[in-house]
This record gives sequence, structure tokens and C-alpha cells, in this order.
Amino acid sequence: MYAIVEIAGLQYKVQKDQRVYVHRLEGKTGDKITLDRVLLAEEKSTVTVGAPVIQGASITASILNQVKADKVIVFKKKRRKGYTKKTGHRQPMTEISILDISLSPKKKTAVEKKSADPVVKKPVKKVAAKKEASDIAAKKAGKKVSEKKKATDPAAKKPVKKVSEKKKETKKIN
Repeated sequence: MYAIVEIAGLQYKVQKDQRVYVHRLEGKTGDKITLDRVLLAEEKSTVTVGAPVIQGASITASILNQVKADKVIVFKKKRRKGYTKKTGHRQPMTEISILDISLSPKKKTAVEKKSADPVVKKPVKKVAAKKEASDIAAKKAGKKVSEKKKATDPAAKKPVKKVSEKKKETKKIN
């Protein structure tokens, strides 16, 4: 069984009891961490692909050590100018050990269920939508919609002024 997990913006293929060096994670030696961003998992030749992550899947890992990676040498030089500069960099890394890969979500206990606050949605009043729906129903039945109803409707448009016939004729001539 293996999984592809996203840790600190990078993707790693991990298996149980494997040691992985990742970019610096917060925590002390011996701390257990849970990685929730599981992108793909394979178990008994069944591949599960997330969109973008697998819901409820998690990986439990333990921090073994906080270390530094090998030194990367940065050397700058401009030829015929007498300019050289040599610096180095050591990336802080965390060594973790994968303890468990679980694809099913953990069930909440009774205490956790009570502590979770349910989200209450308030109904939104849709007065204009109801009026429009009644107008549409009246049109389908073949009835005319009363003008008073249209005038009280906030979505009703103001009447457009008509151009006089004389102005139309002068526009055609030009």
C-alpha cells in the first residue's frame, strides 16, 4: 500500500514504515503529525484518485529529527572584472517516519459531535422572484398581467420616451 501526499507544497510517494526528508515542519522530536492532503492512494491493486484530495483519508507520521540538508554552493563570477563571490546554503529539513495510512474517515465520538456547532442558514426572502413566477404562470394560462402589478414590481422598467415622427423623417433624409 502506498499513497501520494502533499507536504509543504511538495508531493511525496510514501509507504508505511518509510523515512522521508521533507521541508521544515513545526514540531519537536517524537511529535505525531497528521497529513490530510492525500492526492492518490493504492491498496490491494485498487487505485483511489482524489479531486484534488481524497476525502477522509489521512496519514499519521512521527517526527524523528530536525536536520539540515547538504550544503548547496552558490558561486558567482564575472570574467575579466576581478569579481568572485562564493556563498552556501543549507535547507532546514525534517525527518519523518510514516506510521499509518488510513483511507476511511475517523468516526466522531459523542463528545466531538456535541462540540461541533451546526451551521444554521437563514431563509432569504425572494419577493420579486415570487411576483415574476406568478406573472409567468398567468402568461402561460393566457391571461393578461395587470398593469398595477407591474407598476408595484421593483424590477419593472420605466417607460421609454418615443421619438416623434418628424425627427424620424429628418434622420432618414440625412
